[in-house]
Amino acid sequence: MTADARHGMTRGRTLLFAVAGGAAVGNLYWAQPLLDEIARSLGTSTTLAGLLVTLTQVGYALGILLVVPLGDVLDRRRLIPGVLVASTAALLFAAVAPAFAVLLVALALVGVTTVAGQLLIPLAGDLAAPDSRGPVVGTVASGVLTGILVSRTVSGLVADVFGWRTIYVVAAVAALVLAVLLRRAVPELDRRDRVAYPVLIASVFRAVAEHRAVRVTLVISATVFAVFTMFWTALTFLLSGAPYGYPTSAIGLVGLAGLAGAVAAQRVGRLHDRGLSVPVTGAALALVLVSLVVAGVGSRSIVVVLVAVVLLDVGVQAANVLNQTRLFAIDPAARSRLNTAFVTGNFVGGAIGSAVASVLWNVGGWTAVTVGGAVLLGFALTVWAVHQRRGLVVTTDR
Repeated sequence: MTADARHGMTRGRTLLFAVAGGAAVGNLYWAQPLLDEIARSLGTSTTLAGLLVTLTQVGYALGILLVVPLGDVLDRRRLIPGVLVASTAALLFAAVAPAFAVLLVALALVGVTTVAGQLLIPLAGDLAAPDSRGPVVGTVASGVLTGILVSRTVSGLVADVFGWRTIYVVAAVAALVLAVLLRRAVPELDRRDRVAYPVLIASVFRAVAEHRAVRVTLVISATVFAVFTMFWTALTFLLSGAPYGYPTSAIGLVGLAGLAGAVAAQRVGRLHDRGLSVPVTGAALALVLVSLVVAGVGSRSIVVVLVAVVLLDVGVQAANVLNQTRLFAIDPAARSRLNTAFVTGNFVGGAIGSAVASVLWNVGGWTAVTVGGAVLLGFALTVWAVHQRRGLVVTTDR
């Protein structure tokens, strides 16, 4: 086997990275369609149950900040399986949590440890040939999106039959199996220079400070992800109440409509390679705004809601892949650290979005949520429009 064959992104390796990334990020969303059931089981309110999503995402942001930068200096053939094993332990802790407060702690730990997907995406960028980097990163990112969407469906179906705790046992087993497979599949890479941990973490902030394009992209991406999480958190409340009254399994199935976003994420990387990243990002933001208008106007029709879900996920994931791929072009030696800044910003935005969704729902229901999301998208579009000629062109910004 040649060095290129060992180190390149073969189809099999790309598929495994996509599946592993999807399984890892799916751990963040098992609880989302189960909030009502968990609240009843543990004797708490639906509003407080929304904190489960928020705390998981806050934990994930911490994990991205504190663990993912290690991908630039440690042997990822050991690091990635190691974090999957840690995630297995956290998932089992969630499965046996006896009280709501304990479950909050357990899911925060799940968030901290379920960062394998965000180590695999920059690794895929490292291993891919330059002329195929966009499609490869897009494929792995599409696996992450698929994990987000399928996790809601699987958790609803499993919870209806076996109860909500079972899904965390199943996820723990999957994480352990993937740890074994990735230990064998990740190739041996050249040794990297050692960097003191405080210096490594500080370099994440230095990369953000040095590149205006990074800062602009992080603001846009975090805002979009806040809208994405607001939408999906509130959608659970919408579909579980009148006029729908759907069970958790049906709510989870609605998420499958968003799989169109996975196809978009897989293919949109080619547009980056053709030099169309910045204008297509603007089009993706506009599409998300349209989806919110559709969702707000047609909230009493499941067909219209499904159309809105498709439009939202296509727009969000197209913007996500393009933003991420542009960042990877800045400094190949620091892809994990740039990914750290990117995903930390996204999930801080996501945590804020899920918390705001609960507040807006209590204030004005679905209408308040969609209007709030539209305001945020208007802000993101304004930032994009102001900086499209200078702030988002990462190959020339220093």
